[in-house]
Amino acid sequence: MPLNEAPFTLGGRKALLLADGEFSVFGSKTATCYVRYRGDDVVAVVDRSQAGRSAQDVLGFGGAIPVVSDVVEALVHDPDVAVVGVAPSGGQLTAALHEQILQCVQAGLDVVSGLHSFLSDDAVLAQAARQSGSRFWDVRSVPGTTRIGSGAGCTTGAMSVLAVGSDCNVGKMTATVELYREAKRRKIATAWAATGQTGMMLRGRGIAIDRVVADFIGGAVEELVEYEAADKQIVFVEGQGSIIHPGFAGVALGLMYGVMPDCMVLVHAASRRTIGDTEVAMPPLAELVRLHEALMQPFKASPVVAIAVNTFGLGDAEARESVARIERQTGLPARDPLRHGAEDLVDAILGRQARGGRQDGDSV
Repeated sequence: MPLNEAPFTLGGRKALLLADGEFSVFGSKTATCYVRYRGDDVVAVVDRSQAGRSAQDVLGFGGAIPVVSDVVEALVHDPDVAVVGVAPSGGQLTAALHEQILQCVQAGLDVVSGLHSFLSDDAVLAQAARQSGSRFWDVRSVPGTTRIGSGAGCTTGAMSVLAVGSDCNVGKMTATVELYREAKRRKIATAWAATGQTGMMLRGRGIAIDRVVADFIGGAVEELVEYEAADKQIVFVEGQGSIIHPGFAGVALGLMYGVMPDCMVLVHAASRRTIGDTEVAMPPLAELVRLHEALMQPFKASPVVAIAVNTFGLGDAEARESVARIERQTGLPARDPLRHGAEDLVDAILGRQARGGRQDGDSV
């Protein structure tokens, strides 16, 4: 299967995050999530525009992790591994980032990158790595696959739950992780499947679905879900893109038809008013719920059972009102899993499971 596993250990190693000029909640998703879920490992963040501040100052969490101006300053903190924490336009390796990575390699650090430009293909970086002993993990590298989706979905007996988004960059990976953690807290046999670079860095494996040839997305997703769902009761699948985003609808729909989820959780950023960088207004969430369910209906009943709301940037009172408004509009339980916990969201998923998950007549 086209699974990409980390060639070296990440968890527990001192990490340097490269996020120069982009370190912010929405500007550096990978760096932000690494701080949130592996903050104890992070020794420094490189961003000259925020140098002298802490992760707490910039993100609102992360404590005293220092933000420094360059790699030379960061090396004082004795990191073991450098993580590319940004995704430049098109996922390409910029000249400035190339220089920073080269400095890390020359210092003997392993480097993790989710860029579309692979570090191992760069002659200068590869030569420096041979000399220093550094290793690369090009997270978006996908071993070849030519399997077309069958529409079978998960056949292990596990319930499959897919996080889908009202837009890109709304927190689908974060919602997936929080759902998984809550289910695990309840002692439910569960796993989660990583389908993007940030999730893969946290999970240690997965498939970068946006690098799979379009015809084979469904087959790759089926294989990933089967792998993660073995001996599990529930498998949570990280979504990508959005079915209403003009640039990334293909990967979103490919995931839906590859997973054939037993239910979905819609993830929405409360402050989002338009779709992506367009001037197209965000549709009502009730309409998005119906649209996702209608796309699945020819194959099976796959309801949206809850809304995971990203309330970043809102005050507590405004966040509560936003969540309550979404509940009124959709008739579904809504919570910000980071602010309010994921208990009610998991309750909704378990309610679907108790009603049978896959019901007679659901499948084609």
